[in-house]
Amino acid sequence: MTQITFGTDGWRSIIAEDFTFTNVSFVAQAIAEHLQNTGKAAQGVVVGYDTRFLADKFAETVAEIMAANGIRTYLCRKFTPTPAVAHAVLAHRAGGAVMLTASHNPAEYLGIKFIPEYAGPALPEDIDPIVDNLKKVMQTKRVVALEQVGEEPVEMIEPLPAYVEHLETLIDFAAIKAAELKIVVDPMYGAGMGYVESILQKHGCSVEAIHNWRDPLFGGSLPEPTSKHMGALIERVMETKASLGVALDGDADRLGVVDSTGRFYSPNEILMLFMEYLIKNRRFNGAVARTVATTHFLDRMAAHYNCPVIETPVGFKYIGRALREENAFLGGEESGGVSINKHIPEKDGIFAALLFIEMLAKTGKTPAQLLEDLRERFGPVYNERLDLRTTKAVKAAVLAKMDSWEPEEICATKVKKITRIDGLKAELVDGSWFLVRPSGTEPVFRIYTEANTEEQKQALQNEVRAVLGV
Repeated sequence: MTQITFGTDGWRSIIAEDFTFTNVSFVAQAIAEHLQNTGKAAQGVVVGYDTRFLADKFAETVAEIMAANGIRTYLCRKFTPTPAVAHAVLAHRAGGAVMLTASHNPAEYLGIKFIPEYAGPALPEDIDPIVDNLKKVMQTKRVVALEQVGEEPVEMIEPLPAYVEHLETLIDFAAIKAAELKIVVDPMYGAGMGYVESILQKHGCSVEAIHNWRDPLFGGSLPEPTSKHMGALIERVMETKASLGVALDGDADRLGVVDSTGRFYSPNEILMLFMEYLIKNRRFNGAVARTVATTHFLDRMAAHYNCPVIETPVGFKYIGRALREENAFLGGEESGGVSINKHIPEKDGIFAALLFIEMLAKTGKTPAQLLEDLRERFGPVYNERLDLRTTKAVKAAVLAKMDSWEPEEICATKVKKITRIDGLKAELVDGSWFLVRPSGTEPVFRIYTEANTEEQKQALQNEVRAVLGV
């Protein structure tokens, strides 16, 4: 029997191998029963999908099953970004949403995720009952079909207008227009195409889009806005002498940025810039939420501004909870997700792109100047993530070493704190740190390191790998 495993952000698998109409039907039935059991079915459910192969057909299948279960269904008229689908949950006061997406994964993958009524990634307490339902559904193979019960209506919706109206309460488009910035947008053939560019054009801004047509193969690359996959955007920004280039991943919940010189800005750097801008220019206050794998430069800034830092396990669902429940004004992760507490508690590359543009418009500075200002005030920082593939046997051995390793000193520097909320993390007295996290599904380890010099960062990496044998 096929194993359907929910990871940090839903279930993803290869189309036609495990991601089949039968298995999607099972998951949809499990979600429908969860909505019924929690009393949310009466509020209805939103169904959205990205630009991947057959994503629209899988979404239709989910919508039909929801309707067959007596749940009013709002089906997106065309491919729609995850953040817009999440906002549609609030706009329609729905009991949740089902999103068909594999985000930034390779083209052969598709996925399904459940977004609860709070419009953010589902927490374990929302996913565990669905997983329990799914086990029963797969055992009985019972899926309610339309011919078996009275069908609830499926309403076709376009989430863009309400989503844009909401963004217009968050972003100063007048300032953006006045700054006369020239922007190049790369939606990477994904569901975000038409969003950033149409919003900026509506407000009289100069914008050009590339890769803004549906290609389920994503141009033969990955729809992931990292420096490795943004060569075409960098080239176009420099050719046109644009002020900025912004890129979105496959479902537009992550942001990538390049400046006029072609320099790429990491998610950690974007978070640093946002924190300074929101506090200094927007007068935001409260806590800042980051995952265990995200830069501690935010902690340096938080100490200066006297605001708490909330450290969470990896996964934006925990950041979302901090935004909703723990007075965090900003939340983010090193993998590219970011949001604020006045917005949906879901990572949103579209909103982040617009906020970045607003930041440049209102400060009158380039990203490089803003970043240099921060480093002059708070010191240098060097961080990196290594993804290391091993074997099952090596993985088991490394996990055993991680369980028993209690280092008191690393690279001749004393260890201040060890935490195990998500992997093994050691913080050193000089502010440097490392984190080792195993993949939940593959023989892969991720080693995150951050230090005050490039040499110290590399030394940390080497010592951790040597001790763990990875």
